[in-house]
Amino acid sequence: MLPNRFRTPTLAALLLGVASPALAQDICGGFGDNGIWIGGDEASSDIATADTYQEQMALVLGGNEYVSLFTLSGPTDVRVEAAGRGAGDPIIDLLDASGGIILSDDDSGGNAASRAETSLDAGTYCMSMRSYDGGPMTAFVRIGRQEQEALTEGVDTSGGGGALGSCDEAVPFGALGSSMSASAMQTPYWRFELDAPTALTIVAENETADPVITLYGPGEAYIDENDDYDGLNSRLDVVEPLAPGTYCLGIDALSDEDAPITVSISAYDAEEALQTLYGRGEVAPPLDGTVPITDLGVLDSRLRQDIQANTDTQWFTVEILDPSLLVTEAIGGGSSDPWLVVYDDFGREVGMNDDYGDGLDSLVMARLQPGVYIVGVRQYEGQGLIRLLLERYVRAQ
Repeated sequence: MLPNRFRTPTLAALLLGVASPALAQDICGGFGDNGIWIGGDEASSDIATADTYQEQMALVLGGNEYVSLFTLSGPTDVRVEAAGRGAGDPIIDLLDASGGIILSDDDSGGNAASRAETSLDAGTYCMSMRSYDGGPMTAFVRIGRQEQEALTEGVDTSGGGGALGSCDEAVPFGALGSSMSASAMQTPYWRFELDAPTALTIVAENETADPVITLYGPGEAYIDENDDYDGLNSRLDVVEPLAPGTYCLGIDALSDEDAPITVSISAYDAEEALQTLYGRGEVAPPLDGTVPITDLGVLDSRLRQDIQANTDTQWFTVEILDPSLLVTEAIGGGSSDPWLVVYDDFGREVGMNDDYGDGLDSLVMARLQPGVYIVGVRQYEGQGLIRLLLERYVRAQ
């Protein structure tokens, strides 16, 4: 619950005449050109010298993002946070002046709020906030120095996860390529050594626990973190080789701290990572036969395909000969929860959907030019029957 002092100002009072939009000047690589200065204007948004934290009330509509801008006149330890009102569940990204993502967070503030702490050099930065489910949301965003009052409670660290203690106190991990299992309460940190420059893949699995992983380098310097990569499981792909040294992996459990979490640390395999993206439907597979694809042929009017589906995406192609409106539906049988994506033959996403309407079925509808299109279908979790329906509509003559 937010303190009462957060509930009295109206949205209009906080956003109109107080916070000024930035003039388009390629802030954060252009991402922040329509953002709002956290202090009301640029001069008042220097967190390094501000007497107190800076805060805004933000309204997010229809899958859009709210972007707060701030500057630092010198190196500063900062905290960025977002707390939704009611059932709001914000996700935040922190971007540098070029638009590169420094960090992302979903639930580290506790109670679905977002929170992250890091050290930044002098410069201009953007914090973007969006709704986890893409729906409308009102939230408070706060940016301040780490010694200033926090907006959120933070994840409970009284026994597992949370802020890093010391690598000397972490439990040694096995050799690269191995897996270890322990609850976040038992083992909040794992320690491992790199003897040579190495790119890594780190996975933490057990949806009952809902794990969050945070990687720290030598000197306990923050590197990266992840919450929900695959369902509620977490994964980090560190594609740039890390220098030799001692590394720590922090483990949080957002749901059940006593549930065992299986952690795997291995050398990054680019081909395996690509196959994982294909399996999740996040990237269109090539049409060269290296990934199994079922050709459904030319779509004249209507086509139906029944699929015994699991969480690995099954791929199909369909050809359209004339400009058309393509309606693609994935309809679950029983308790199935289908997920659907459509790409063109260049791999550009046409549309993606999980749940539409009041049910769990998925639908993508788009006007398309003649060509071959790639359709991916999978179960959100578990397995079950999915009925794939493709219908083509043309303009009346």
